[in-house]
Amino acid sequence: MNVSIHPSWKTHLQTEFDKSYFKSLTDFVKTEYKNQKCFPKGSEIFNAFNHCSFEDVKVVIIGQDPYHGNGQANGLCFSVNDGILHPPSLINIFKEIEADLGIPYPKSGNLIPWADQGVLLLNATLTVRAHQAGSHQNKGWEQFTDAVIKLVSEKRQNLVFLLWGGFAKKKKRLIDTSKHFVLETGHPSPLSANRGYWFGNKHFSKTNSLLQQVDQSVIDWQLE
Repeated sequence: MNVSIHPSWKTHLQTEFDKSYFKSLTDFVKTEYKNQKCFPKGSEIFNAFNHCSFEDVKVVIIGQDPYHGNGQANGLCFSVNDGILHPPSLINIFKEIEADLGIPYPKSGNLIPWADQGVLLLNATLTVRAHQAGSHQNKGWEQFTDAVIKLVSEKRQNLVFLLWGGFAKKKKRLIDTSKHFVLETGHPSPLSANRGYWFGNKHFSKTNSLLQQVDQSVIDWQLE
C-alpha cells in the first residue's frame, strides 16, 4: 500500500506510518488488493485526506466502513461515485439537508465538494473486501483513524464533529470537548431514521451556525 496522502497530513502522521501495527496493516491491505477484489480503488484509499488538508479541516463526519458494492466507495464516508445509486443512509442524509436547508435533493451522491470545503469524511476502516461488510475491521485501520481524530482534536480548535449513531458516538472520548463542538444524533440508516432518531436533527444548519460563531466560512452543502 503506497501511502499517497496529502503532505499536510504526512507531516503529522509519519509517526503512525512508522509504527509496527501500520506496517502489518500495509502488508494485509497489499495482499488483499492483490488476491481479492477490494474497495475503494487503491488510489482512493486516502481520498478523505487528499481532498481535505490538515489545515483546512472545519467539520469531521465519522463513518464506519466503506461501501462494499461494485463502484460505490470513493474513499469518503457516506459518499458514492457519480452515477451510482444512492445507498439508503445517503438518501436520508440528503432528505435531512432538504428539510433543514431547502436544498433540492441532488443527482450525484459524490461528496467530494464537501471534502474540498473542509469536511473530513472519515471512515474508521478505510478498505473492505467486495461484498463482505466489515471484512477489513480489526486489522489496524481503527487504531490509525483514532489517531487521526486525536490529532485534529489536539492540534486544531473550533472544529465541528458530527457523531451519527452509536459507533460514531463512541469516538467522543477522543475529542477535547472544551475546544471543539460535538453534535450527536442517530445514524441515518433506515433502521435508525424510521424510529425517529435521524430526521429533524438539523445538523447541517447547526454546523454552519457554529462555524459562523467562530468566524469560519460556512459549508455549502449543495452538491450541484
